[in-house]
Amino acid sequence: MATNAAPAAPAAASPDADGLIEEGRDRIARALSGRDFWLSLVSAAAFAAVTASLYWLVPTEREPSASLILLLVVSYALASRIQFEVGLGFAIPTQLVFVPMLFLVPIAIVPVLVAAGFALGNLHAHLRGDWHPERVLVHLSSAWHALGPAIVLGAAGEPSADWRRHWLLFAGALAAQYAFDFGSAALRALPRGVSLGALVRAMRWPMLVDTSLAPLGLLVAFAAKDRPFAFLFAVPLLGLVAFFARERRARVDHALELSHAYRGTALLLGDVVEADDAYTGSHSRHVVDLVLSVCDRLGMSSSERRQAEFVALLHDVGKIRIPAEIINKPGKLDAHERAVVETHTVEGQQMLERVGGMLAEVGRLVRSCHERWDGDGYPDGLSGEAIPLVARVVCACDAFSAMTTDRPYRKALSLEEAVAELERCAGTQFDPRVVAALVAAV
Repeated sequence: MATNAAPAAPAAASPDADGLIEEGRDRIARALSGRDFWLSLVSAAAFAAVTASLYWLVPTEREPSASLILLLVVSYALASRIQFEVGLGFAIPTQLVFVPMLFLVPIAIVPVLVAAGFALGNLHAHLRGDWHPERVLVHLSSAWHALGPAIVLGAAGEPSADWRRHWLLFAGALAAQYAFDFGSAALRALPRGVSLGALVRAMRWPMLVDTSLAPLGLLVAFAAKDRPFAFLFAVPLLGLVAFFARERRARVDHALELSHAYRGTALLLGDVVEADDAYTGSHSRHVVDLVLSVCDRLGMSSSERRQAEFVALLHDVGKIRIPAEIINKPGKLDAHERAVVETHTVEGQQMLERVGGMLAEVGRLVRSCHERWDGDGYPDGLSGEAIPLVARVVCACDAFSAMTTDRPYRKALSLEEAVAELERCAGTQFDPRVVAALVAAV
């Protein structure tokens, strides 16, 4: 199976995809936690027991040479080192070796060879310290997928690789591979709080890669029927996949670096706002907490949640360009001063558009953070669903934070008073659905 279960589980646990990828990369260098250790130990012990039973129950007439077995293990090890990051996990092109292996050696020893290939492929990482030694147990758990096809094909009497006669049997073997792999991953992931749906999402892309490579592996197995070492013709294809995997990893690394740069820029601008006006800075950070709670209650996607976090942090960044005597005026603003303050959303958009990239889109949302549900807001007079959802969320949270904070010209409202005001303005100033989520959150 091309999936790697170790990073797949944490990938489901966080709404931030970049953090998930980095957590998956870092996780393998750490020791297994107490529960993970015992789950992996149980999984590895069960794998060994089932493999031993298969060896005694499935007779064979195949007598491969030791050199063929060694080359298959080494080839599998090489394939297992090619990690093609897809979704929140990664795929490895082991099907190109695993499928021929099912037809070239006794079916009962295939799971053992797969486990040996995983261990050999990651030996260099263990020696460098990139993989913690305890994760040898994960190699055995990762070999569970091999038991599914081995049981199906062993029960059928070790058929040849003739897809015209046995295509239905081979489809069943592939389905068994996915079932065993998913089951072993679920055994380790579900007790850690990863939902079944999240696990499916993490594994679907690697499974699709496996499905694409399985027919090629079967073609190689058919070609190797009379010349077992012909399976080595798949090795150059592994080199091509390795090249694309490196390119893919470089792009993911670049995306992660860019994401860190955007976040660093947002935090820096937030610090600038706080240095210019302590109230605005602390207020923005309070709004961030409220916004993230509302996003979770509304079931917003990870990308929307990230946008909302940045918009909440930077929604007042344009106030840097508003004269300090207006921002810090102890009394109420006159009409002219109010008009000047209301330019801060456009000023904020222009500042963020100069940064570019993700923050340019954040700037567009910052512009809409003072629009009203009934269309009486500024600067564009948008109303209802025409206002971006992220801006509607930040607008309500911004108002609630302001109401519950002391200002030079008034005392903070109590929680009950602020909630009552929110509900009174639902349907006029605020999106009623957002208000309901915010009230539930506070």
